[in-house]
Amino acid sequence: MCRCGRPLDAHDRHLRFELPEPVLTAPDQDRAAGTWMTHEDARTSVMMQVPRVGAFVRCLLPVKLSGGFVVTFGVWLAVRPGDLQRAALVWREPTYVDLTLDGWLANRLPLWDCLASPAHASVEDPEHTPYVTSSSDALLARVLGEEWSHDEVLAAVPR
Repeated sequence: MCRCGRPLDAHDRHLRFELPEPVLTAPDQDRAAGTWMTHEDARTSVMMQVPRVGAFVRCLLPVKLSGGFVVTFGVWLAVRPGDLQRAALVWREPTYVDLTLDGWLANRLPLWDCLASPAHASVEDPEHTPYVTSSSDALLARVLGEEWSHDEVLAAVPR
């Protein structure tokens, strides 16, 4: 147990958004005709393209918490279709380690309204999806760079 009363494993959390926000608000969501995904469903996919909605790549967005803990959000990054194609070509290749993507955050983070904020992602670990590493948006840059109260953040995320 931590001094805050939560189990220690509650502090290093991984939360995965199933769908990008623009897909959630689309009439057919990820079931629209012509939708492409890397796996059989959105929950397990790392890339998707939905006609008339957009192209998306799954990324990891770590948020540092007080006490040395981290909450990592599995977010979707909206990207240009050409960047999705480029990512798909190198995903399982040795050159994956050099992949960088520029796009826009496609999920609403608890506590921070960063939806559609510009974001840059790169491969930090070849065994993981790319990490959101920086942003020209002031708030998202703070989310990525500052340490946040673990009490406040953990109270805002689902258990």
